[in-house]
Amino acid sequence: MKLGEIAERLGCPLEGDPAIEISDVAGIEEAQPGQITFLDNRKYYPLAKTTRASAILIAPDGPSVTIAALRSSNPYLDFARALELFHKPPRYAPNVHSTAIVSSSAKIGDRAHIGPYCFIGEDVEIGNNAVLHSFVTIYRGAKIGDDFFAHSHCAVREDCRIGNRVLLQNGVVVGSDGFGFARDAHGRWHKILQVGRVVIEDDVEIQAHSAVDRGAVSDTRIGRGTKIDNLVQVGHACTVGDDTILCGQVGLAGTTHIGKNCILAGQSASAGHLTIHDGAILTAQSAVNSDIPAGAVYSGSPGFDNKDWRKSVAVFNRLPDLQREVRQLREEIAELRDKSGDSA
Repeated sequence: MKLGEIAERLGCPLEGDPAIEISDVAGIEEAQPGQITFLDNRKYYPLAKTTRASAILIAPDGPSVTIAALRSSNPYLDFARALELFHKPPRYAPNVHSTAIVSSSAKIGDRAHIGPYCFIGEDVEIGNNAVLHSFVTIYRGAKIGDDFFAHSHCAVREDCRIGNRVLLQNGVVVGSDGFGFARDAHGRWHKILQVGRVVIEDDVEIQAHSAVDRGAVSDTRIGRGTKIDNLVQVGHACTVGDDTILCGQVGLAGTTHIGKNCILAGQSASAGHLTIHDGAILTAQSAVNSDIPAGAVYSGSPGFDNKDWRKSVAVFNRLPDLQREVRQLREEIAELRDKSGDSA
């Protein structure tokens, strides 16, 4: 594809020869002649001088470069769009595999692809253009919108609701039982029936081996456009707002409420029955046990304001030196007291 065509399709001003032939997209250190790369992070600006790529997506205020440049207000996003110009996802022909089991009461939309060993239970409804790859299980009463894609070994449990354009990566479980038990007089655990649902709104992606639990009586809800990384646990009756990101190994205890546009970085966690308000960020490995204000950035365990946490970490790294200083001061004070006592 000519570089000029790429620039036109991405809507980026071009600096350089529009006739350059581009065959693929690559990272800035791996790129070869004939490829286009991108540069978004300032700390990698020196690599613009050494990359072997034929062209680069770079911010309007980025450094001058010796190769052709597409000036973009969001180089990372346009890099993602450029990938789509060269790499098309696999297409799946409409078909129900002979080994799939589909209940006679299920309603499946047009152009569905139901792969090997899938199971679709009673009264399930699935919209148009669905792809169930293989070994996918949809329990009775589940309702799913258009353009649903479930990779192998996913399960959607009974009565769950899933919107349009939802993508489940391998091994995702939607609607597993919430972790609810009540202790009896003998100290034994009595299981609490989990009769709530999971509701997943439009344009959500859930990545491999994550679980979204159903509530005991209330629904667990994932808002529109939210993205959930691998190995994430969303507990019973949680709510997650629109366009929030839950990174790998995040854990939400039951009845956690997450606002819109939040970011919970890897291995961060929340205690139950609290609210993380819109736009808040938990940095990696943070754990919070109380409400978090809108727009706040929290770190540490237990979590507190990121600026204070950074100051505390700086002090923590100096604790051995501070301990020695305190010991020396104590010794000096003791000597002064001894001398003053002798003088008396």
